[in-house]
Amino acid sequence: MKQQTIPLLIFVAAALLALSLFRLSVRNSISSHGVPAENAVPLKTAGTSFTYNFDNENPGLMPAHFNAVRTGPGAPGQWLVIPDPSAPSRPNVVAQNSADPTDSRLVLLIANEGSFKDLDVSVKFKTVSGEVDRAAGLVFRLKDANDYYVVRVNALEDNCRLYRVVAGKKRPFAGANFEVSTGEWHELRVECVGNRIIFYYDGKKKIEATDDTFEDAGKAGLWTKADSVTYFDDLRITAK
Repeated sequence: MKQQTIPLLIFVAAALLALSLFRLSVRNSISSHGVPAENAVPLKTAGTSFTYNFDNENPGLMPAHFNAVRTGPGAPGQWLVIPDPSAPSRPNVVAQNSADPTDSRLVLLIANEGSFKDLDVSVKFKTVSGEVDRAAGLVFRLKDANDYYVVRVNALEDNCRLYRVVAGKKRPFAGANFEVSTGEWHELRVECVGNRIIFYYDGKKKIEATDDTFEDAGKAGLWTKADSVTYFDDLRITAK
């Protein structure tokens, strides 16, 4: 009897160990707020820079070195490289073309080549259409699809807002009001060093604020909301 019990105990112990390892792997693949965790990427040292002008990408496809995620309900974003003769660097831009009007739908395109704590990030953008929103934004210090900073402008509201998004809920903590035109190219730029965030619109400082919500390094990328159809070009991310 003892000789039969020992192999059974070994089998049960091995099965329990395998189950524990499986549960651990599942937990590691899901962030603390129930969305898929971002793939780990190296922290970039000061002076390291990436520029994305999308001109060597294949039109009709999502650009290489990026992944698309969504905060909140609604359809996924549709991020595609397309030609645009008005592009700041021709021929291509990356466009968010999905016009799902879900108001709390936030769609992101995240750069996957590095993680940045202190950074300078900028992009050219053109709002094309949108009845619920007509927005363009920059994401930084992103942990996952539910946790990040974003600064966005809105051509329907003629304003900009700086948000912290925590557990999928966005809360503004700074902003400014100014004209944001549709169908014209403009530039968003953010400098984030320590807890200080400075936002520039077309080279002019519009927001300076401090916040301690996200102190660690994270990814950077692009952002729109609801039914915003927006084009982006010349994304630059530099570690400071």
